[in-house]
Amino acid sequence: MSSVAIRIEGLSKKFRIGASQEQYRTLRGTITNAFRTPLRRAAAVLRGQAAEPTAEEIWALRDVSLDIQHGDVVGVVGRNGAGKSTLLKILSRITEPTHGRVSIKGRIGSLLEVGSGFHSELTGRENVYLNGAMLGMRRTEMDGKFDEIVAFAELDKFLDTPVKHYSSGMYMRLAFAVAAHLETEILLVDEVLAVGDASFQKKCLGKMGDVAKHGRTVLFVSHNMSAMMQLCPTSFTLRNGQLVAQGPTREIVQQYLTSLFENNGPDLQHVLARSGDGRLRFVSCRLLDETGRPTELPIAGHPLEVLLEFKSQENLSQVQFMFTIFNHAGVAALHCNVDAIGQRFRIEQGQGKIVCRIPKLPLPLGQYKIAVLAQDHIRELDRVPTACVFDVETSDFFPTTYIPAMEISTALVEHDWRLINPK
Repeated sequence: MSSVAIRIEGLSKKFRIGASQEQYRTLRGTITNAFRTPLRRAAAVLRGQAAEPTAEEIWALRDVSLDIQHGDVVGVVGRNGAGKSTLLKILSRITEPTHGRVSIKGRIGSLLEVGSGFHSELTGRENVYLNGAMLGMRRTEMDGKFDEIVAFAELDKFLDTPVKHYSSGMYMRLAFAVAAHLETEILLVDEVLAVGDASFQKKCLGKMGDVAKHGRTVLFVSHNMSAMMQLCPTSFTLRNGQLVAQGPTREIVQQYLTSLFENNGPDLQHVLARSGDGRLRFVSCRLLDETGRPTELPIAGHPLEVLLEFKSQENLSQVQFMFTIFNHAGVAALHCNVDAIGQRFRIEQGQGKIVCRIPKLPLPLGQYKIAVLAQDHIRELDRVPTACVFDVETSDFFPTTYIPAMEISTALVEHDWRLINPK
């Protein structure tokens, strides 16, 4: 017996952008339209108009072939629009492929978007049983799983409330609890960490780890590269709808982040969401690892340098640089300010660089962004709310506990600044 759980052969999916949508039609309308259509086309030609509205064709997937074995936990990496969600929707039978075929052995549970598979008018309790029935589970099986699902979702007070009154976080908690606890051989998860607080995300990661250990096949889509490396031994990359790489997750993630860095670069010169009088402008924000190489995946507890490149329109004195790192929830997790170590800098006209070195990065697993600021004794020079986005890879720096972001402050973080004068 083959151990292949999912076999994908030459899978392609085409969408038409700008095409008129098919509407519900009666038999009378269909017959009438058959007579009217030729006349409409002729009239359009006489008026010099196109006979049919033009539509752009986009291939969300193109000739993807892949085998996933029973018990594999596989990550799917790629930019927005790469075809990740389309692939999962085809595997879930939500949409049909244009070409190719998919062979699946086992029942599939999926969590593709908030509340997918839920009926808004039904209560949480009714939706739990509805999802089980859709998977072919008997009532007795659902009774045995129900208490466990409710305990995980922590929604016992709202079980008999229609889910249309749930918040997005409540939707996600119940949807994930149902998907993770029902007896399916295959689990498809798309961006489960995009909604919910830090404690819920940690809980989801733990549950997904348990699911993987029990031999279920998992296909995991996420932009959180740290979570991907923690959960998935192997991964593959989609780019413009095509399968471009597959292998060990660490290698796939590093290739993906490198491609992002090379294609996008850290250019801040054209960022519009900024403030300040413009006498000094940030040009780029780069993260450097302990070897001095650019990275978008720093490791907790390891050295990290934040390199800020700037361009000054004039000579400036008493310039203060600072940056704040925010977690996924928008909470300030770490703040570094030259004033904290009694430094301000004299900046000469032209281009320059300043580096802040953190000997031991005190951030746990997760996704973060950096906001940067420069000001002098007169006024604010430049402020960029999102200069860089990155993931932190876990290590034994936080072996057993999660340190809340609000407990981390400048006083607890050793850091130093150095100015690299323009040449």
